[in-house]
Amino acid sequence: MSSLSCCWNGSKQKSGENKTLSIMDTPTSSTQKPSSLHADSIISSLLSFPSSTPFSVACSFDRELEKSLSSASDDAYVQDRLLNRTIQLASVLLESTKRCYRERATAHNSVSWVLPPELTVKVFSKVDTKSLMQVAACCTVFNRCAMDRSSYAHIDLTTATIQADNEVVCTMIHRAGKELRSLKLGHVTRRYGPEPNPMLFNGPFLSSLSYNHGFLGSRLTSLRLYNIGMMHYNSLNNVLSVCLNLTDLRIVGFNCPLMPLFMTLSKKSRLIEHLCLGSYHPLGNMDASTASHLLELVTKSHNLTSLTLLCFQLTNDIVRNLVESSRKLKYLNLSRSPKINGQFLRDLGNSGKESPLETLIMRNCVKLEEKEVLELCNSLLKGNFKFIRHIDVSSNNGLVSDDGRRSYKPKFPGEKLKEERPDVTLVADFPLERSGKRYHVGVEGDDEELREIEMMDAKNDEADNDDEFDDDSFDDDDDV
Repeated sequence: MSSLSCCWNGSKQKSGENKTLSIMDTPTSSTQKPSSLHADSIISSLLSFPSSTPFSVACSFDRELEKSLSSASDDAYVQDRLLNRTIQLASVLLESTKRCYRERATAHNSVSWVLPPELTVKVFSKVDTKSLMQVAACCTVFNRCAMDRSSYAHIDLTTATIQADNEVVCTMIHRAGKELRSLKLGHVTRRYGPEPNPMLFNGPFLSSLSYNHGFLGSRLTSLRLYNIGMMHYNSLNNVLSVCLNLTDLRIVGFNCPLMPLFMTLSKKSRLIEHLCLGSYHPLGNMDASTASHLLELVTKSHNLTSLTLLCFQLTNDIVRNLVESSRKLKYLNLSRSPKINGQFLRDLGNSGKESPLETLIMRNCVKLEEKEVLELCNSLLKGNFKFIRHIDVSSNNGLVSDDGRRSYKPKFPGEKLKEERPDVTLVADFPLERSGKRYHVGVEGDDEELREIEMMDAKNDEADNDDEFDDDSFDDDDDV
């Protein structure tokens, strides 16, 4: 431990207390600071110390430190300064060691991580934003990639509802900049009981999309808002007015007026392909004016292939007009509609042989009649609905039978349907008769339904992502 002793003694003065005080002087005094070469030599001697047990090294440190204290002064203040200085030097050594360790880890990761930075950024852009923040703290290589704008092209804060607030949302939007393509906020499933930090934003939390004449909003193609709470319609309207390239809009658990929303979408969002609007409680009666604006929205959305209207007070006539006015509609979800009884299926069966509809969901429709679903099955056997592949009429309260009672064991031609239309899946699950439990339609089961919607969306997104990778590979081939 001669090098440690030399470190202390080499900075002492010639006599008494001044010898120890010189050790405590700050580096501002250049005349008392050892030369850089001498300091390097001392540190090198310390690092080249022969291997020994930690206990032996600790004893050596203790002995040398006791010598320094005894050769100092009897003044407790001077001794305290000496101990503090020792702690500072040990801290500097520890931080320097950690820094070198991180640099070596970064160099190792840069070699062992097989993906180039551009592909790493693309992978990061597919994960939720909370996971992206966690990845950024792993190492310098990942941090650099995670700070790329493209990593925030798809902002997903549904897994970080406690941390997300106005400032976080605005920061993420600005961090994405012109690369922003999709934005997801809120609880995907509704939470029962007290919520520790509900998704309530103060003010227009999406106002960043409207800045600079909607520069950022014009890049957005997908906007999904789940159970945000109170949303002021004017702020939502301002955002939708600048998001002219939206192809995917999902607002679940909202309480905005319907007619102005339909009017804004029909004027500004002509590129919509997937539209999902949902509430937990039946919305007000849909008058003729509101229904006409909804029909106008569907008619003008020439690319609309998926329409989900949860808990809407739709009538059979409105639904029939919606399906007939959309030429590309493949997916229709009318779950928890409190008014439709399924009569519209008769008219669609007569005129819908060439309808592009592939999926029809009518879960928990309290007035859905057994005879109308049976008529739909017979229509399928006749060859109508040529492209349909999936039908779901499951309900917690069963179906309405001819005598007005609830039917939990309807007699559908399931076997015959499997033989003549094996490409069609009919889901008719009525669990309450077996479980003996009663739930209110439109209140219970919402979480499960929203999970299913989200899972289906995730599958569609994965397919779209695969297409993007394929397209990129083709583009690279063309460049070559």
